[in-house]
Amino acid sequence: MTSKRQRAYRRGHHAEWLAAFLLQLKGFRIAARRFKTPSGEVDLIAQKKDLILFVEVKARTSHQAALDSVNQTAQRRIEAAAMWWLGQRSDAGKLSWRFDVITVVPRRWPQHFKDVW
Repeated sequence: MTSKRQRAYRRGHHAEWLAAFLLQLKGFRIAARRFKTPSGEVDLIAQKKDLILFVEVKARTSHQAALDSVNQTAQRRIEAAAMWWLGQRSDAGKLSWRFDVITVVPRRWPQHFKDVW
């Protein structure tokens, strides 16, 4: 792995850690990190009572650039992975869920955008 890729990988892990910390401060339990399926991946899956969050974490130079980077292709992959995860749950019919984005920019607190799509 090149040094540029290694830095990006570390930055992504750090951003996910910050996002998970933010959600825990809000009372969520982290149910899964980097949940991977053949059709997609969800960065974080968090739960609070009967609400499930499928969270995409983006580290960019601005919050707007991070939001803009979650395109329709990425959304479909995240949705596919989310449906896979829900399909494994016997209580899936009783759960509410949504797709959120947490953006991480340098020297700023992460920003949580709810129900992005």
